[in-house]
Amino acid sequence: MYHSSKPSPDSSYIRPAHRGKHKIFIGMAPGVGKTYRMLEEGHRLRQEGMDVVIGLLETHNRQETAQRAEGLEIVPRRQINCSGVFLSEMDTEAILARQPQLVLIDELAHTNVPGSQREKRYQDVEVILAAGINVYSTVNIQHLESLNDLVARITGVVVRERIPDRLLEEADQVVVIDVTPETLEERLKDGKIYALEKVDQSLQNFFQRRNLIALRELALREVADNIEEDALAETANSHQPAAPYCNIHERVLVCVSTYPNAVQLIRRGARIAGYMHAPFYCLFVDDPDRFLTKTESLHIETCERLCNEFDGEFIRVRDQDKARAIAGVASNYRITQIVIGESQRSRWKLMLRGSLTHKLLRLLKNIDVHIIATDKLN
Repeated sequence: MYHSSKPSPDSSYIRPAHRGKHKIFIGMAPGVGKTYRMLEEGHRLRQEGMDVVIGLLETHNRQETAQRAEGLEIVPRRQINCSGVFLSEMDTEAILARQPQLVLIDELAHTNVPGSQREKRYQDVEVILAAGINVYSTVNIQHLESLNDLVARITGVVVRERIPDRLLEEADQVVVIDVTPETLEERLKDGKIYALEKVDQSLQNFFQRRNLIALRELALREVADNIEEDALAETANSHQPAAPYCNIHERVLVCVSTYPNAVQLIRRGARIAGYMHAPFYCLFVDDPDRFLTKTESLHIETCERLCNEFDGEFIRVRDQDKARAIAGVASNYRITQIVIGESQRSRWKLMLRGSLTHKLLRLLKNIDVHIIATDKLN
């Protein structure tokens, strides 16, 4: 994957025409250790013979971070004249001319100073990747575009510097740097994140415990989503027989019918989904050989409205084989939990035709089935 040889500055070196690999270190907030971890990996790869440089490092006066950078080559920053004031930015062209195998670039969401060739640092990173140079970068979860409104509701802070979601989707690897909120608070109080005079203000604003807990969950879930999607894509692209795959996220499916207890089942399923912070779905399987009465149709419409009230998705399919239909939807939607009511059939019919539950259990793998008794719904 990597070559240990380093081109001389005046050689006519031509890099192979392939895109560089991108690894992103993501965290819930400043101070979790993203930059430090990136520098550690840079040192390790350099010791293994790789040509590693620092393209841009922001230490924020953190002594430990500055010390960890020692021994790694730093590409000098470019000085840009901005209305008579000289400001420094990453020198992308110097990195391209230097042609390292790996470049370490801090703060992916940074906005470049006016007069720069590109507006955002992530755009510089894309240029470097297109040149076949591998990049390690860092970013905090609150800078992700799709989470902007949610982060503002959680923290009361509107994040101005943002990156498109596609950067995480296109990255070859996303690593979450995770610490507990308590550990982060200790680092803050010790002056390891900001200057001591800013600590109290930070603890009362962005670094409130409830904010950190919510941001930590966002970071962990975002990476879990990426892992799950990558695993599904790998299975889809593989020519090997598909191996059983366990979903990372819980997803709850409630199976409703024309029986009156369907409304109570939806409420029970919504509670289960709420406990698990899981997406919620309801399924009704239409039998193509029979028509619903007006009362039954109104009942299903009521189920659909209730499902929508719980922010769920109502699914309706036509199939004579209910168990097969449920198993198909469960597979397509990557369901992990199914909620059904106990059978309303007579004991004699169950003996002749078997129960839906038994058929489902034969068809489903790695899915929990909750069978709710009628008396427990009241």
